[in-house]
Amino acid sequence: MPYDSDSRIQSPRPETPEPESRQGRRNAQPGAQLLDDDGGISEQLEHCLKHIFAKYCTPQTTSPGPGNTRVLTPPDGAYLTPEGLDAWALDTNGSAFTQETKDELVEFLDVTADGGLTFKGFLQIYQLQTENDEEETWKDLSNHGFDRTLKLVSTRREEAEIDDGRVSSSSTNT
Repeated sequence: MPYDSDSRIQSPRPETPEPESRQGRRNAQPGAQLLDDDGGISEQLEHCLKHIFAKYCTPQTTSPGPGNTRVLTPPDGAYLTPEGLDAWALDTNGSAFTQETKDELVEFLDVTADGGLTFKGFLQIYQLQTENDEEETWKDLSNHGFDRTLKLVSTRREEAEIDDGRVSSSSTNT
């Protein structure tokens, strides 16, 4: 029997994404959303960001040890010093922030009286970034050892950051 293209069953709305997809992604892992239904940082993303922040904050967090993929938690009142901010930017994006960018962060985000970026300010950065470019946030998470299900996976980079039982903020991208 010859093929009749008109007899194929077509979706009445082929351009409509599947109900569970976001931003047109079809195979997203369930439960791995960066933003919640209200557009805020999801609990899962916040958990990941605590780990990232804890690697660079003052006071410093002790490491869980080589090969251990336990997520770090920053101490109460922790903040990023200018050096911690530079180390985080370098590990995340490959370069430190310009002075102009640092000045904008201090002006518009939650900081300490001395200008240290608080965890609340760190969340504000990721809130804005994720709203505007979700893939950039996924890239940042990957650079810090998280997979697409927001699970911390053991990487050589994470293990290289361990220095004398403390997390070092002078790692480089591999």
